[in-house]
Amino acid sequence: MHPRFLRIAVLWALILVTAWLGERFYRNYLWTAEPPAVVTVEGKLSDWEKSNIELFQAAAPSVAYITTEQVRFNPFEGRSVAQGAGSGFIWDQSGHVVTNFHVIEGASTVYVQLHAGEPIAARVIGGAPEYDIAVVRLSDVPPQLRPLPLGTSHNLRVGQAAYAIGNPFGLSRTLTSGIVSALERHLPTAQGREVRGVVQTDAAINPGNSGGPLLDSSGRLIGVTSAIISESGSSAGIGFAIPVDLVSRVVPQIIRDGRAQRPGIGIAAADERVAAQLGVRGVVVMGVQRGSPAEQAGLKGFDPRSRQVGDVVVAVDGKPTPTLADLAAALEDAGIGKEVVLRVVRADAVRDVKVRVVDVGA
Repeated sequence: MHPRFLRIAVLWALILVTAWLGERFYRNYLWTAEPPAVVTVEGKLSDWEKSNIELFQAAAPSVAYITTEQVRFNPFEGRSVAQGAGSGFIWDQSGHVVTNFHVIEGASTVYVQLHAGEPIAARVIGGAPEYDIAVVRLSDVPPQLRPLPLGTSHNLRVGQAAYAIGNPFGLSRTLTSGIVSALERHLPTAQGREVRGVVQTDAAINPGNSGGPLLDSSGRLIGVTSAIISESGSSAGIGFAIPVDLVSRVVPQIIRDGRAQRPGIGIAAADERVAAQLGVRGVVVMGVQRGSPAEQAGLKGFDPRSRQVGDVVVAVDGKPTPTLADLAAALEDAGIGKEVVLRVVRADAVRDVKVRVVDVGA
């Protein structure tokens, strides 16, 4: 055979062998009769995630979105309507809804949006500005309302879980979580008073959360979210809630009487700056109510004619009262109907007097 034809025959033989080996490799290693199945991995929820979901599903239907309207009149601009919003929660099956006093303060119209249906008109039953708690009642009570179960706040521990549900910035039923960051905080409210035993939490609380519930890991109410500390006005991880033990005491009084009992002795106190200007640490008595326990005990207020300072209350039952908030707290600890001993200073003379604590909010 001619050498040229021999080279061509060898080349074709190599091509055929290569094609045959390639086909065998494809069939054995690359080709399958069916396309490979798509593998998916189903993510499993942790027990912590499941408990969060269950808590929200159980509690969210009890949380309300509250909107208000307040009619205002300006002599230059005429009549205007200011709108507000906040949160609340169902207290009982009679249609009572609890919120913050500052949410409904001055409102001429209140609407409550529950988990389903249209907003329902509500009537303000009453409130306690000194505790920043108020109650409204639905005009049309839906069936099968689900009140939140009540927990306790006296046995809370720093570090335990805390959950807030509310309507921040109008976004309905938002769940945020965190921990109880601190206990026994003081929160200033109306009339120179402050709420004691306030719960601090780092669960995100923003404008619109006010009046909503703070819950423990069992979904029980442990507080009513009320305020935040933030330079921007948004959540900075420092939120405060009115303790549920106080709420449980005050709300039934509001439902029954339209207000909460306010322990006192029947005095009008001067601004704390007056005491500072006088160089005294105590509550300066500006006036005494007629027929009050303070009048019966001989307390005297400021005399506008002689411009003489009257009595300064410096202690209750031996506990110093440098501010009106301290005096109010001491009277609240004693309770309505109880007798306390006031240490009073007048013109450098110190004396102790017994005074009965009464409800001055009547």
